[in-house]
Amino acid sequence: MITILARIQAKSGLGSALETHLRQVVAPSRSEAGCVSYTLHRVEGNADAFVFYEKWTDKTALDSHIASPHYQTYREQAASLLSSRDVQYLEEIKEVE
Repeated sequence: MITILARIQAKSGLGSALETHLRQVVAPSRSEAGCVSYTLHRVEGNADAFVFYEKWTDKTALDSHIASPHYQTYREQAASLLSSRDVQYLEEIKEVE
């Protein structure tokens, strides 16, 4: 399982425009093979900051997502709106019994 936390910051005042693009990628991403979850969040109190929390079954599924036409279209169309983008791969800590 691959878990991702992607933090996306719009340029000041462009959060609403960026949100339009982010919303358009959610449904098609959720329907992709290997997508376990794909959730968009806005950072409370910051209209220009967003977070995606994603889970993919494996690297193949994630690579297919990144190469998908809807994801590539989003990246191209939203590029001028972004201030920063930080993608973190998370490692789950299993509980100790």
